[in-house]
Amino acid sequence: MATKQYLEKDVYSAASERIAYVFDEFEKVYVSFSGGKDSSVLLQLVLKVAKEKDKLPVTVLHIDFEAWYSATVKHLTEMMIQPEVNAYWVCLPMNLRNSVSVFDSQWQCWDPTKKEKWVREMPNYPCVISDEKYFPFWRYGMEFEEFIIHFGKWFSEGKKTACLVAIRSNESLNRFRTIKNMRKETYHGLGFSTKIHENVYNFYPIYDWTTEDIWTAVGKYGLKYNKVYDLMYMQGKTIHECRLCQPYGDDQRKGLELFRVCEPETWAKVVDRVSGANYGNLYANTLLMGTRKKVLPEGHTWETYTAFLLETLPRYEKEWYLVKLKVFFEWWAKHGYPDWVIPDEGERKAEANRDIPSWRRIAEVILKNDKLCKHLSFAGTKGQFMKYKELRERYEQEGNT
Repeated sequence: MATKQYLEKDVYSAASERIAYVFDEFEKVYVSFSGGKDSSVLLQLVLKVAKEKDKLPVTVLHIDFEAWYSATVKHLTEMMIQPEVNAYWVCLPMNLRNSVSVFDSQWQCWDPTKKEKWVREMPNYPCVISDEKYFPFWRYGMEFEEFIIHFGKWFSEGKKTACLVAIRSNESLNRFRTIKNMRKETYHGLGFSTKIHENVYNFYPIYDWTTEDIWTAVGKYGLKYNKVYDLMYMQGKTIHECRLCQPYGDDQRKGLELFRVCEPETWAKVVDRVSGANYGNLYANTLLMGTRKKVLPEGHTWETYTAFLLETLPRYEKEWYLVKLKVFFEWWAKHGYPDWVIPDEGERKAEANRDIPSWRRIAEVILKNDKLCKHLSFAGTKGQFMKYKELRERYEQEGNT
């Protein structure tokens, strides 16, 4: 079982040593930069170490999702447009997750056919890449996860290459698993590394930092940061709740409201840009989006309510859920619930821990628009989403939506 082991040194020194090690070991190094607090601190740490080791300029990759706060754009500019940085500011039509709409499961940033609806104008700097012919591996509508793997391979040119990523293990269980996964292939057994491709590795120098460590470093060393966090904090968010993400993703639906209160001038464009965005803002914290305590409609059991919800979905969506539910029931049939008979609801804690099946759990998955059924213990992998995408495209081609 993966457990935390504490070092007898401060996290700032430990991270600096890890970065120095990467520069010593690898011919090519680049930083993955989002504009958020973690990657901002990491980038400035890398610049400091690179200067000490005479390794400037530092290559930096930023994937621009278009729907950014104006404060984020200002911070991106101050970090990317400096002589110490060799920037790849990517503004290409990339497919991204849209969890605020049942009918449009993805949206495409910088979609050239919807230029009039862009949330903001495309940045105009020499380092901005908007030409679809720039990268030999690029294809229209590529997904983010796919792009970053291909970029690493392309950038490496066959040489030993390291990508520095600002993942912190205490931010989420999934990120802790990324660091402590015993099955992953690492560089010389270093747990804060992951092999991505032949000769290409990700390194996580600040994996053991806490949110408090991030802001302590900002204050103690006078580091630059995205001022949108000030706006979030003034809205009553704690330092742990202030997170920078694209506004239409699975875990960011509740963040849509922050766009409205933090930058009202950006809000109208965000709503107009993506199908379902206003719906997501209005109902993200309500029963309709499955994020608060569910009240069963009068006259329904959770089983009949689930059947009702399935009938309201597009045909490809309904078929997708039915395939998932078949696997769900078959698994539980082997683990104490034969004949596909499960309780209507169970003890809340047991349901939350996924210790028991129930019709309420199934209904909540549909209410949450959880297409990958992660709350039914399915793996939210890229392969699963591609299967969903193929099913949808088949139905659309046949004219059966």
